[in-house]
Amino acid sequence: MKTALLQISSSDDPAENLNMVRAMVADAAAQGAHWVLTPEVTNCLSTSTTRQRELLQHEEDDITLAGLRAQAAELGIWLLIGSLGIKTHDPDGRFANRSFMIGPQGQIVARYDKIHMFDVQVTETETFRESANYRPGQRAVLAETDFGKVGMTICYDLRFPHLHAALAQAGATILTVPAAFSPVTGAAHWEPLLQARAIETGCWVLAPAQTGDHKLSRGKPRRTHGHSLVVAPWGEVLIDAGTNPGIHIFDLDDKSVTEARRRVPSLTHVRAFDGP
Repeated sequence: MKTALLQISSSDDPAENLNMVRAMVADAAAQGAHWVLTPEVTNCLSTSTTRQRELLQHEEDDITLAGLRAQAAELGIWLLIGSLGIKTHDPDGRFANRSFMIGPQGQIVARYDKIHMFDVQVTETETFRESANYRPGQRAVLAETDFGKVGMTICYDLRFPHLHAALAQAGATILTVPAAFSPVTGAAHWEPLLQARAIETGCWVLAPAQTGDHKLSRGKPRRTHGHSLVVAPWGEVLIDAGTNPGIHIFDLDDKSVTEARRRVPSLTHVRAFDGP
C-alpha cells in the first residue's frame, strides 16, 4: 500500500498551515498514496501560551480537523493527523495534544491524547514544560484500519518502550510517532529510539516530523529536528527525509512484520517476573 509521510514546518497560523497541508495531501494522493500522515501540532506550532489561547479551538470547532476530514472523504484516503493542539473543558484550562486517525469517508476512527509530557531541560538555555499547557492522556489507543491495527503515539512517547510493547502485544503491526523533536535531542536520540521501537516490537514505525525554523508571530523562536523516518520491522531505516519540507512515499506491507516476528518472536516470550 502506498503511504506518504508529510514533513512540514508549521507556523502559529492555523489557516495558513491548513492550506499548506491540504496542498501536500492532494499531491500525495495524486501520486497514489492511500494513507497520508502528518506531524505533531499540524494545526499550530507556538511557544506563546497567549497565542495558543487565542487560536486553538475545541475539537468540534477546529478548522484543521474539519478541513482534513473533508479532504480525506473527497479523496477516499486514510489520513493520520499526527496531532492537533485542542482546547479542552478541563478546569485548569490546559489543552490536549491529540492525534486523529481519519477514515476514507472522513470519519474519526480513533483519537489519542499524548500520554507523556515533555518536561525537560535540554540545555542551559532550552527548557520545555509541556505539562504547563497540555494535560496528559490516560489511555493507549489502537486504530482499526483496513490495512491493520495501528498503535498511536506522539513524540516524547517514543522514550517509553512499555507503551509500544503494550500496543504491539494488543495487535498493532504499525506504530505512528508524529513529532516536533528538539534538534538537540533529535541529533542524539531520534533515529536509534525509532529503530529500537521497531526492533523490539516487529512493527513498522512511521514518524512524520516538523522541521526547520518555524514562523512565529509571538514567543520564543522554535526550531525542530526534521528527519521524518520510516523504519521497517527488522530495524532498517527506509526513509530519512532530511531537513527540508516535503512528501515521502513508500510501500507498506504486512509481509515484513510476519517475517521479522518469525525470525525473532520476542513478543511471544514476554514473561512476568518478581522484584527487583
